[in-house]
Amino acid sequence: MKDLIVGLGEVLWDVFPTGKKLGGAPANFAYHVGQFGFDSIAVSALGEDELAAETIEALDSRGLKYMLPRVPFPTGKVQVQLDDQGVPTYDICEGVAWDNIPFTKDLEEIAHNTRAVCWGSLAQRSEVSRQTIHKFLKAAPKDCLKVFDINLRQNFYNEEIIQKSLKKCNILKINDEELVTIGRLFGYPGLDISNKCWLILGKYNLDMLVLTCGVNGSYVFTPGAMSFVETPKVEVADTVGAGDSFTATFCSAVLNGMPVAEAHKLAVEVSAYVCTQSGAMPVLPAEFVERVKK
Repeated sequence: MKDLIVGLGEVLWDVFPTGKKLGGAPANFAYHVGQFGFDSIAVSALGEDELAAETIEALDSRGLKYMLPRVPFPTGKVQVQLDDQGVPTYDICEGVAWDNIPFTKDLEEIAHNTRAVCWGSLAQRSEVSRQTIHKFLKAAPKDCLKVFDINLRQNFYNEEIIQKSLKKCNILKINDEELVTIGRLFGYPGLDISNKCWLILGKYNLDMLVLTCGVNGSYVFTPGAMSFVETPKVEVADTVGAGDSFTATFCSAVLNGMPVAEAHKLAVEVSAYVCTQSGAMPVLPAEFVERVKK
């Protein structure tokens, strides 16, 4: 049970025009961390329906551990449309199982044994799951790495939800569009990208702020230093889950003692590879895995 890496929040099915694939940012994160040899677990909730059984089967086939209590709500689904560049837009069903994740004794035990946890804003749209997430964070060890992958979707967030999570995380992961939204919400829209990042890093006493800017590269800000890596040009199948693979790779590398700049470079390479694959949970090439495990 010790040294668990936890993806906490939504487990759901991304329903594409061509069919459905298992997803949800925390589940994607846990899956990729597991590929790097860590003891990872996806924590969410499922309904009492056929889709729940399919979820368990899909997770078992990927070797991903999970805590997915059944609740009297439908298993989560998201309708996904892709544009010509493979960039998704989402229609996220409400009132679903992952909106109602219970905080149980078993989940508290997992929290006590957590080395790192990643969560976002989406699963906090409901009071039940929001309370569970914050109880989990409170129960986690003081030296637990807490990663807030902000993941703004539709209108499922507000200033209070974001600020509370910013105060509890060590690492913030955000993209350029989300940074604009945060700047507007928090009242500093006039600052340029880097100054916004430095401001947030200092204001919330973060260890790192990871900013992804799509084809325009990505940055990692740490107190007194900044890393920038260009985005490789690849043939994109879809970008679903690419950001989650970035977060998982970066965290795995940092946890294994890799310098920030090297961890950043590897995260970019892995997320670029995931863009060339269909769906959020492809098997990663051994060369990536070996670089983290060294």
